[in-house]
Amino acid sequence: MSADLDTTDEVCANCGKATVDNIKLKKCACNLVKYCSVDCQKNHRPQHKKLCKKQMAQIRNDRLFTQPDESHIGECPICCLPLPLDMEKSTMMSCCSKVICNGCRYANEKREREQGLEERCLYCREPKPETEEEYDQNHIERVKANDPVAICGVGKKRYSKGDLEGAIQYWTKAAALGDVESHYELAGAYQRGDGVEKDKKKEMYHAEEAAIGGHPKARFHLSAHEVEKGRMDRSMKHLIIAAKQGDDEALEGLKMSFQIGFVSKNEYAVALREHQAAVDATKSKQREEAEKAGYGRVQG
Repeated sequence: MSADLDTTDEVCANCGKATVDNIKLKKCACNLVKYCSVDCQKNHRPQHKKLCKKQMAQIRNDRLFTQPDESHIGECPICCLPLPLDMEKSTMMSCCSKVICNGCRYANEKREREQGLEERCLYCREPKPETEEEYDQNHIERVKANDPVAICGVGKKRYSKGDLEGAIQYWTKAAALGDVESHYELAGAYQRGDGVEKDKKKEMYHAEEAAIGGHPKARFHLSAHEVEKGRMDRSMKHLIIAAKQGDDEALEGLKMSFQIGFVSKNEYAVALREHQAAVDATKSKQREEAEKAGYGRVQG
């Protein structure tokens, strides 16, 4: 059977065997056809390749332009409110790599001081590192445990010290483990040629992976790329999604695009409302108190 079949057809697209007895069919990545064996999939590939490629591109496009449920930063594991996009308002704990909002850190440290308690991590309850060496050792332990957040952090430290190739190695490993921030860093590295040869294809792949994972700055990166290609409709879609996540830079870009006619009044109004809603969702009394107290990003 050579014709491509719908996923509802419980037969092998190559040989026609049905899902009876011990015959188990596996879907092609495109979800359009099924096969009873690897050999049948290979034999049917020349006939299916064009349709498969088209379907995979559509699946990728649908994922790329789907509004994420939250940003790549996620929620504070203590108060369960969305973390602000401004990373100065949160702290990554070296003991467990959890990112905790400054509001929860501030409230907890205030309680510990008032009750004369030892300072501990709010999430895993490990004692707070007393020295830079203890902090670094915690980080090393998390890297050994294949923690992608910790691995990404080491990559950033390597990059800041000028070890570009080392940074790429760590970011590549963290990205393979699903770290969204590492995908974003790799996109920038392949764009600039930092520690690697410039590679547009890899740049776009990592930027798209970061965007799919909820990284608003990756959306801004992709928006600029689409402008270069003259694909303004796709560029605006990226800006709208990033603005709705609460990204100020994307909202400003959207405002300028509205002024010159690339975005409708309704699209801009909806994005503006959802941007404010996203920002408001990150606010709390504890976080406001921490900010008033001048509580900025610190090592944990």
